[in-house]
Amino acid sequence: MTEYFDSHCHLTDTAFRDDREAVFRRAREAGVSRLTLIASNADDAERAADVAADRDGVFSTSGVHPHAVGEAKAGDFERVREVAVSRSGVVAVGETGLDYFYDSTPRTQQRASFDAHLSLGAELNLPVVVHARDADEDIAAAIHGMPAGTRGVLHCFTGGDQAFQAAMAAGWYVSASGIASFKSFTAADLLRAVPDDRVLIETDSPYLSPVPVRGRRNEPANVVHVAAAVARLLGCPVEEVARRTTENACRFYGVDLP
Repeated sequence: MTEYFDSHCHLTDTAFRDDREAVFRRAREAGVSRLTLIASNADDAERAADVAADRDGVFSTSGVHPHAVGEAKAGDFERVREVAVSRSGVVAVGETGLDYFYDSTPRTQQRASFDAHLSLGAELNLPVVVHARDADEDIAAAIHGMPAGTRGVLHCFTGGDQAFQAAMAAGWYVSASGIASFKSFTAADLLRAVPDDRVLIETDSPYLSPVPVRGRRNEPANVVHVAAAVARLLGCPVEEVARRTTENACRFYGVDLP
């Protein structure tokens, strides 16, 4: 069976409260042998580490999403750091980044949090998972100003030339989501410009379900549809996309190949 790595999903979300085990089972049946549970805040980082514990091929991250920065309490970032340091299955810092579309948190706070996460990734030698929406210039500036050697991925990539160029120059990765299957996807040329060894795929479950399951709750089993969409855009077999992105995600997160 072709094997896949869903590099970014939120299975601690309440959308999976009633059937999380079935979701894991369907992922395995679809060939998803590796997946990473992405944290949204300090509490979620602990939950993700708990869910990932003792599950073969399941990993987690620790961080505060830009939407949650304004709600973070004193000491939450230290909790994020502690989870990243103390839990063996934590493979990255984040989800962090900037979101100027919703602007749910003042931009100065978002930027300070983003910079702190980038520094934490450098300190702990962990990659950083980055959310970037309508903040192209400031994402690029943060990448240019981060500690040397900081590794990262622009997750759920939808374009933004300045951030893309900065990420490519820094040796970062780019992750395609179900958006790559939409007719409205406008970043195909940029995705084709990503080196073969720096492309990832993800579901961002429970969000952004790909065609042909758009409109339903997303889950890791659907990463096969993301792989198919990326294969069409890159003009190569889906099996090649699956193999390449699995190898890339394992390298990015520092985990063993299936």
